[in-house]
Amino acid sequence: MADSGYSRNMSPYPRTNPVRISRLPWRRRLWPWVFVLGVAAGTMLPARHWLHLPWMKPFESESVDNDSETVWRRAGNPTTRHAVDVLYTIDGDTFDAMVHLWPGAELRTRVRLRGIDAPELKAQCARELRMAEAAAEALRRLLAEGEVAIYNIGPDKYQGRVVADVATRRTANVSSALLDGGYARAYGGAHRYGWCEVR
Repeated sequence: MADSGYSRNMSPYPRTNPVRISRLPWRRRLWPWVFVLGVAAGTMLPARHWLHLPWMKPFESESVDNDSETVWRRAGNPTTRHAVDVLYTIDGDTFDAMVHLWPGAELRTRVRLRGIDAPELKAQCARELRMAEAAAEALRRLLAEGEVAIYNIGPDKYQGRVVADVATRRTANVSSALLDGGYARAYGGAHRYGWCEVR
């Protein structure tokens, strides 16, 4: 009986004194959090404002070298055609361009096609989005004809844009072509109805 009591009280493993783990200094404990916060801040930075790759187009609100006021003020006679290099299309009635006003003068602006309104890519419904994508593609095809020129240039109601008639090598008036194809509707500056409404 004494043996069984002895075996109950005695552990087969030697007792060890627990080792106290010393706490790290507060500065060393802070570094992992600094790293986590740095990564989080880095992912939230608007990278496109400082990272410019050839295939990336700038944000709508991005401040670019924009000379729209100079373009429309110095365009001269409304019938005078100014060659442009199309940089990219924005939607079915607007594109970004480098305008050649006179030799050695290349001015950048956004060009809105005169007399039409195309559906917005920031659509209010699926129908408008489909129509907007089709209109943007139609404008891209027309501008791809080459020898793009703008004339009858004036100020747009939005800063950073001009409104103008646009012609290409094969199309005398791009606005008319988009209207004829059903990609846009006539617009004279009055209230615009949404594209989701059946009229």
